[in-house]
Order: sequence, then C-alpha cells, then structure tokens
Amino acid sequence: MGFPRAWLEPRILAMLLTLASAAWLFVEIADEVADGDTGGFDRALMLALHPQADGVASTGPAWMQAVARDITALGSTTVLSLLVCVATAFLLLSGRRRTALFVLVSTASGAMATLLLKDVFARPRPDLLPHGDFVTTASFPSGHAMLSAIVYLTLGTLLARLVGARHQKLYIMAVAVLLSVLVGLSRVYLGVHWPTDVLAGWAAGAAWALGWWMVIELVRGERR
Repeated sequence: MGFPRAWLEPRILAMLLTLASAAWLFVEIADEVADGDTGGFDRALMLALHPQADGVASTGPAWMQAVARDITALGSTTVLSLLVCVATAFLLLSGRRRTALFVLVSTASGAMATLLLKDVFARPRPDLLPHGDFVTTASFPSGHAMLSAIVYLTLGTLLARLVGARHQKLYIMAVAVLLSVLVGLSRVYLGVHWPTDVLAGWAAGAAWALGWWMVIELVRGERR
C-alpha cells in the first residue's frame, strides 16, 4: 500500500505542520497548568490589566466592561450556535449537503471536546477579580476561546474557498483570527479566565478546526 499522494501536497503539509504546532502548544500549556507552574504568570498578567493605586484589583471602568461583554458574546454558545445553524441552513439550501454536514459535525464535536477537557482538568476559575460575566463551568481551557477559534476558523476557511483573489482570502482569515483573539482577550479582562486558559483554548480550537479541514482535503485528494 503506497503512501497517499495527497499528504505530499504543499498545502496539506503546511496544514499538518500548523496542526502539530497548535497541538504541541496545547499539550505544553496543559502540562504546565497541571503542574501548577503557570500561577505566577497568570496572576501577574491579570493584575497588570487592572492596576489600582491601593493594590486592589477591579474589573475596570464601566464602559470598558460593557465593551468586553459585547465582544465576549461573540464567543458565546448562543451566538456561535446561531452562526453555525445559519451557515448550515444556507449550505443545505445551496445543495451542499456534505459541506453542511461537515460544518455541523466539526463544530458540534468541538463543543463536546471542550466540555470534556474542562471536566478532565477541572481548573477553578480566577479569584483575583470580580467576575464580569456569568460562568458555570471549569476554567481550563477557555470554552469561548476554543469554540470561537473552531467556528470562526471553520467558517472563515469555508468562505475563503469561495473567493478567488488572494488578498480577499487573507482578509477573511484575518477577520476570523481577529474575532477569536478579541473574544479570548475579553475573557481575561472580565476576570473569568486565566491567560493560560485562553492560550490553550486558542491552540486546541485551531488544532481541531485544522484537523477537520485536513480530513476533508485528504478525502478530496484521494478522489481525484
């Protein structure tokens, strides 16, 4: 049985390298968190975002809290589920049933993986600041960061495939990455996640999205 030729394509190799890097980053962060070696970094960064003359941390000015809550909603289960449902319905109406199934399965399985990881690590939420958002699950990894990376990167890649110009593709992917980054930063600012929770969420989400896209690319390559 020969080595699949699709694996040797430059874009597949690039995706594989990026996936491996993201997965490695998640494993490294998870290992450090499990060993309790990230406490100093996490606390220092969170307190740096909320300096106070009297040394007491707060969640910052009211207007900034409002901005952060608006941004963090872009990574909420409600908003992301709505986006996935709208995209899936559009693909079905366009006759792209396999693509619709791919979007639905990849994002839904990513959500389940996020909950599983939270249960496995069971990291307590930060206690340095008053929480600026309602939370009920464990802290590691950040669900908002991981799910926003999965959904925005998946939909961004799908949309980028529909345009021809390189600068349009780059713009779409840049927006997808920016949305995920802003969501993650808002979680730290609101005091509901440690910085390493968000870093791990970004890494895991990127790896998950890339993994599914690699499967699709390889299947398509084998059919050629």
